Amino acid sequence: MSQERAVADVVIVGGGAAGLSLAHALTAPGSRRRLSVTLVETPRRSLRPAERTWCFWQEGPGDYDEAVAASWRRLRVRGRDGSVTDGELGALRYQMLRSGTFEAWVRERLAARPHVRLVEATARTVRDVAGGAEARCVTEDGDGLTLRGRYVFDSRPAGTLPPARSTLLQHFRGWFVRTSAPAFDEDVVELMDFRVPQPAHGLAFGYVLPLGPREALVEYTQFSRSPLTRSAYDAALEHYTRRVLRLGPLDVRSVEGGVIPMTDARFPRRIGPAVYRIGAVGGATRPATGYTFSAVQRQIKAVAAALRDGGEMAFPPPHGRRALAMDAVMLRALDTGRVNGPDFFTRLFARTPTERVLRFLDGRSRLWEDVLIGFSTPVGPMLRTAAELPFLPRRPFPGTREETPG
Repeated sequence: MSQERAVADVVIVGGGAAGLSLAHALTAPGSRRRLSVTLVETPRRSLRPAERTWCFWQEGPGDYDEAVAASWRRLRVRGRDGSVTDGELGALRYQMLRSGTFEAWVRERLAARPHVRLVEATARTVRDVAGGAEARCVTEDGDGLTLRGRYVFDSRPAGTLPPARSTLLQHFRGWFVRTSAPAFDEDVVELMDFRVPQPAHGLAFGYVLPLGPREALVEYTQFSRSPLTRSAYDAALEHYTRRVLRLGPLDVRSVEGGVIPMTDARFPRRIGPAVYRIGAVGGATRPATGYTFSAVQRQIKAVAAALRDGGEMAFPPPHGRRALAMDAVMLRALDTGRVNGPDFFTRLFARTPTERVLRFLDGRSRLWEDVLIGFSTPVGPMLRTAAELPFLPRRPFPGTREETPG
């Protein structure tokens, strides 16, 4: 087996949302300092995630507007009894990216930048070395390849979760459907529709992202301790589309699914002097919601700004301590059954302006807003849960991990 060595300022392992976003930000035109970047992604299709959807909310123009598949101005939450809460987003927009479109859009721009190298190889080990770090890889032909840089950013998913006090899985399956007659309000996302049978533990809801009057992504989602079988997801989707939404005849064009850990585990962001973890493996997934994309963007922009300007490496945590503490309380309360999940979220959106809820979920709310949100939840059970958390041990989660960040 032959061995090749390559050197760059930055080596990025993994070509998903986090890796591509970082490469794009580090090499954007107009930077004060030109950095050489090597992005390595495995050629093994079995190790790459399937096509998936990322959703986030944003105010004003963004870096990836050309790749956005759809955008909405209103969110809707339906209670178990069918009660409806419609929320206006004001200056915000709820947006959808399809991973294939996003990845192709970013790669096209990276390929046109001479100081970027795109490599197909499977990273075996990442480690610190004198003067930086390196990723030891194997190409599809079996040749060895060592990629060395001042910094290495690793976005590969870990095989297991760190120990935690509470861990639920957000697991889902979605159908891209086309109906025979108009059936969807193009301007409204059905964010949580609790008119579905609820599991014995956790909660379940429908999620509808309209792409036109006759087209939408319709998902069935659970927050619980273990995923379902494929047939169970399909049965739930059949029930939701036929009996709840009453969509009539429809054609399922494509399918997506995933499992996202919702956990108060502590994810190490730095595993050596020059080795960093980014994306979900670096703790970017918001524990209470499973959303990841926005936190990744905030984090990599701080990294890119520091390195492009020649300053010291800046790698802020993806979520603040107060937000993580509140998420830990909510997860524990849901996991123990002290709060009823559907009623909790229905009341939260009914009593709180939607923009404020989204700022909270994005970690951008102010202290007084967090206090008001706290009072819109079941205060007694939440206070009891907060009081017991410091005394709970962190234990390994027995399940497997598959990441599909939203």
